[in-house]
Amino acid sequence: MEIRLLHGAAIAPYIEDLARLRLTALREFPYLYDGSLEHETDHLGRYADSGRSLVVLAVDGGQVVGAATSLPLVEAMADFQQPFLVQGRDPASVYYFGGSVLLPAYRGQGLGVRFFIEREAYAHKLVEFDACAFCTVERPARHPQRPVDYKPLQGFWRNRGFLQEPSLRTTHAWRDLDEPVQSTKIVSFWLKALPV
Repeated sequence: MEIRLLHGAAIAPYIEDLARLRLTALREFPYLYDGSLEHETDHLGRYADSGRSLVVLAVDGGQVVGAATSLPLVEAMADFQQPFLVQGRDPASVYYFGGSVLLPAYRGQGLGVRFFIEREAYAHKLVEFDACAFCTVERPARHPQRPVDYKPLQGFWRNRGFLQEPSLRTTHAWRDLDEPVQSTKIVSFWLKALPV
C-alpha cells in the first residue's frame, strides 16, 4: 500500500481514477449517489486548479483504492460557504475536507485515520486557517435503503476531534439511485479547531 500526497496540478493525472472511485463508493448509503463521470471529473478539476489543495491517495498495486480531498473553503462550492457567511464566520479561515472514500476491502485498516491526519497537518502548515470542516448528508434513521449492518461514522469523526455544528447546514442536490431526477438533500457540517 502506498500513500501519495498530491497538490494542485499534480492531481490532474488522477482525476479519472478519482472520479471512478467516488462513483463506486458514493453509491453506498448514506449518499446513494447516482452521478456521472463527466460531473465528477468537472468537480475534481477544482482541486487540480487550486494551489492550496491536497488529495491523499491510497494506491495498491497501481490501483487507486482510496482518496481524500481538501482545499480552502473559499475555493469550494458557494453553497458550502453560505452557512458560514450566514453565521458571521469567514470562510477564508476554514480548510474544507471534501470527499473521503475507500473501497470496502480497504476499510478498517487505518487509512481513514491517515486521510484525516494528512489533511489536518497540511491545513495547519498553511497557517492561515483556524479550523477544518467537512459536511455530510443527513438521512433519517429509518431510511428504507439503510443497510441493517450500517455503521454510522459519527463516533469516528468525534474521535478525530470533530464536532457537529447544528447551525451550519445547507442543501445540495444530486440524484439518488432510486430517483428519476435530482432532489435536494440537507448536509450538515462538522468542525475541528486547528492548534495555534
